[in-house]
Amino acid sequence: MLLNMPQPMNSSRRKVRGVLPVFQTPYHADESIDVATLEKEVGWLYDCGADGIVMAMVSEVLRLSSAEREELAEAACKFGGGRGVVVISVGAESSKVAECYAKHAEGVGADAVMAIPPVSVILGEAELVAYYSRIIRAVGTPVIVQDASGYVGWPMSIAMQAQLLDEFGPERVMFKPEASPIVPRLVELLKATDGRARVFEGTGGIVLVKSHQHGVVGTMFGADFIRALVVLWRALEAGDTARAQRIHEPLAAIISVQTSLDAFLAVEKHLLVRQGIFENTNVRGPVGFRLDEETRREVDRLFERLMEAIPEHG
Repeated sequence: MLLNMPQPMNSSRRKVRGVLPVFQTPYHADESIDVATLEKEVGWLYDCGADGIVMAMVSEVLRLSSAEREELAEAACKFGGGRGVVVISVGAESSKVAECYAKHAEGVGADAVMAIPPVSVILGEAELVAYYSRIIRAVGTPVIVQDASGYVGWPMSIAMQAQLLDEFGPERVMFKPEASPIVPRLVELLKATDGRARVFEGTGGIVLVKSHQHGVVGTMFGADFIRALVVLWRALEAGDTARAQRIHEPLAAIISVQTSLDAFLAVEKHLLVRQGIFENTNVRGPVGFRLDEETRREVDRLFERLMEAIPEHG
């Protein structure tokens, strides 16, 4: 075990909404999890204004062992639970394993769990409904249905998602849609659920301005952009569209460089090192993208533009 700690009481009555960055997992040179740096990262995210933290795809959950996933979930709840909500990704290749992850996450204090569907097989709607229903019934926390097909897997139908909402209700089922085209599908989901669906924007913030216009309740993005996303979210909530656009333009430019899960990881860890949070950019391999020098310079240039748009956080 990474940590020896008591299991806290679940605090799922806290509202899961707002600015919820997905933390990156730091590693030592031997690829073991760097718990001290993780604690530093989580503290920094809250210091920058996060409403909570999320353990999900860019936390490299698919590259962790089952024991490591549970240890990381415990660490996230220990370091973050006292300052805001904690969401833990529990998706797995079998319903049984996903249920076990969900129960564990609830037991160590998660406010909500989030699940991608299995990615090794294309499932019909009945199988997907059964998979998510099992997770929902296993825990008392809200379950966020994540269509992560922008990274892995295949898009889920709007009808299937609406069916889950109809059966379990908006306090038990929420959504993080990432299938393309994102905004039109968001609108379709809201229409199919008569506006009852509670939806999180999850594309690094690249469609946050448009998504906010349709009523998303929060945004989940890589930790490296926390300073920009806090200011952007607050501007949108305040109706300050001019400020929101000033931040969104350089943000969208830098996110457009990230075209795959591994590209997100490479850029995010580079920027966490640049901001003094991580000691290294280690990602567990094999990886499908490595940051070359030319791209790194472009990322740095765009990041500087982004920071210039939020001088009070520079």
